[in-house]
Amino acid sequence: MAQIRLKTKLVLAISGMVFALVAAFSYLYVSHVVRQRTAEAYDNAGFVAKEIRESAREASQVDLSSAFIDTNDPAQVNAVLDEALRTDSGLNTLLQSIVGYSPTIADAAITDVNGRAIVHTDPSAIGFQLESREDFRNVHNGSFRRQLEAVYGKPKVYDVYLPIQREGQPFGDIRVGISTVLLKSEVQPQLTRAVFFSALAILLSLALAAGVSNIALRPLEAIGRRLDLMTVGVPDIAPEPNPKETDEYGLVNTKIDRLGRQIRDVKEVFSALKENLDQIMGTLQDGLVLFTRDTRVVLVSASAERFVGRPRGEILGNVVEEVFNDANKLGRIVLDAFALLQPIPQREIELENGRRIQIALDFIAERGERIGALLTMRDAESVRRIENEIELSRRLAAIGRLTSGVAHEVKNPINAIVVHLELLREKMREIDPDTRRHMDIIGSEIHRLDRVVQTLVDFNRPLELRLSDFDLRRLMEEVALLAAPEAARQGVKVETNLGSEALPVRADADLIKQALLNVVINGVQAMNDGGVLTMVTRRDDTAATIEVRDQGTGIPPEIRDKIFNLYFTTKKVGSGIGLAMSYRVLQLHNGALDFVTEMGQGTTFRLVIPLAGAREVKDTEIATRT
Repeated sequence: MAQIRLKTKLVLAISGMVFALVAAFSYLYVSHVVRQRTAEAYDNAGFVAKEIRESAREASQVDLSSAFIDTNDPAQVNAVLDEALRTDSGLNTLLQSIVGYSPTIADAAITDVNGRAIVHTDPSAIGFQLESREDFRNVHNGSFRRQLEAVYGKPKVYDVYLPIQREGQPFGDIRVGISTVLLKSEVQPQLTRAVFFSALAILLSLALAAGVSNIALRPLEAIGRRLDLMTVGVPDIAPEPNPKETDEYGLVNTKIDRLGRQIRDVKEVFSALKENLDQIMGTLQDGLVLFTRDTRVVLVSASAERFVGRPRGEILGNVVEEVFNDANKLGRIVLDAFALLQPIPQREIELENGRRIQIALDFIAERGERIGALLTMRDAESVRRIENEIELSRRLAAIGRLTSGVAHEVKNPINAIVVHLELLREKMREIDPDTRRHMDIIGSEIHRLDRVVQTLVDFNRPLELRLSDFDLRRLMEEVALLAAPEAARQGVKVETNLGSEALPVRADADLIKQALLNVVINGVQAMNDGGVLTMVTRRDDTAATIEVRDQGTGIPPEIRDKIFNLYFTTKKVGSGIGLAMSYRVLQLHNGALDFVTEMGQGTTFRLVIPLAGAREVKDTEIATRT
């Protein structure tokens, strides 16, 4: 799409202003004309109706005593009066002259209380019921649009009503009909002149604007071309201005040259900084919003969209009042802090939807003068989850160091005890049954202790990962088959929702299978009354997530932080190693294992495993930025 020239913009601006003025004045003129003609037609019809009423009053002055009728009979009296009105030459002449000489009146009549025509400009209508027509007062008192619709709409006849009485009792109405066709013929010439002069004024404004802009903007065309080249990054190839040129044009050219060189240098540095900054802001997990001195947003991280609830494009460039509103808790806190110019120390708040976040607001000052502010927002649940994972890893590491030493020290005494117990049995061939039973118990417990110590040794021994590429969905199908017998004994149905998209991972298939099987078996055993255990897959750009949902009773709050501890179990028969081992396997694969539970609603374990190639891509991006 071609760029609009400055001269064209000026022509359009001047023409637009003239058009707006012409349109406004034309509207006022037309509305004045229509209202004036409408009012004149209404007043003229009212005046005519009053003349008819006076003429009818004179015609109805009949001596009823000489008419040989019963004056107490209203029907006979009305018949005499109707005949008097119909035969009165003055009244009929007046009616005919009204229609002949009035430019807007179509007809006139006198009707009785039932709407029957007593006298009418159309003799064929006398004695018949007249059609009820809309009162012209509605048009007269209506808006300009209503009047314009009446004049230029469908041809129609309106009535001006004037009631008449005799001896204090309603006798009938005087109806004066106003035709919109006749009214339009009165208004049309003036409207035509208004349209003609309006069009002439607009054409003259276009010509005048074109001439003025061509003269005034001719020196700026070269400047505009050079500025366009600068904005698109094309080197300025215009000749150097003549040093003798001391007018405004020469001075502007000199300044443009200097500014162009500065802009090119700054643009290169700014482009590099902006690219690096955008990459950094796109990968930040915290929501960062940077404000200027006038509280306008100049920098937004991608994660800030989740907290503010608006895309970055709608946040950038707006002031704080346009980004936040006092309809929610976060907006109220931020707006109050800006209004009072008080920083917000890091604090945790709960939003209306129950989500908890941590926020902090710092005002940036230079030499005692405030130059901006930085708002930081982070998900409190994510922070706590990371802290819990770090604490759990620290505990597992400490337990590993402790148990490896204990296992090593305990293993040798156990071996010695076993050897000497066997020697003691050889020497005590002739022993009573009770003594032999006690020795058997001692031997059994020593062997059990040896298995516990061996488990500690195996758990803390470094694992050698046998990495291979495979589709995680196939491994889930194998785990579902392995867990089926145990699930059948518990009355549990195992369902899988693997999705249609492949989940390629590079991992130790045996360890991942064992870790997932431990979680699935744990969920099956948690459903004492049976139910459905579901395995669902999800993926994003870098990782695949397996969700194992059971319909058990949920995990009590008091033991949730102990779930992944070694040897912790709530089952009568259980080693307490399965979930701890699964957690360790996921850590070895740079993944994660967590859960969400609700009492009476079941528990969902989430196993997060990096997708194949995600780590290499991430390392490449880091190296590129460096």
